[in-house]
Amino acid sequence: MSAAAAALAAPLLLTGARARASGGVLEVSGGLLGPILLHAVRGFPIAAITLGHVVLAADARRLAESRAHERIHVAQYERWGFLFPLLYLVASLRALLAGGHAWRDNAFEREAELLSGERTAA
Repeated sequence: MSAAAAALAAPLLLTGARARASGGVLEVSGGLLGPILLHAVRGFPIAAITLGHVVLAADARRLAESRAHERIHVAQYERWGFLFPLLYLVASLRALLAGGHAWRDNAFEREAELLSGERTAA
């Protein structure tokens, strides 16, 4: 586990979150992280989010349900490096400008859904 991942997880653990390292990814869930993720964006509860090699999830159930999907985002981060967050935002903007949804129609989300088995190819 990297020092940056440990630094991100440490304060969350003080709020009752649980963490585990698996396959080079630090997974953190529960505690105050749940209400933060579920209510951070009005009308858009976040079950889980990937930040590099760290997956933050609202709770253990949502972590288990989204694990395969979030691992695809880890791979995307590995592929694109520090550019990934910017490219993700650009993909959301592109989806919006095309009349779509910023998250559902984001190319990175569609890839994660397809490769994790959540969506079949159209």
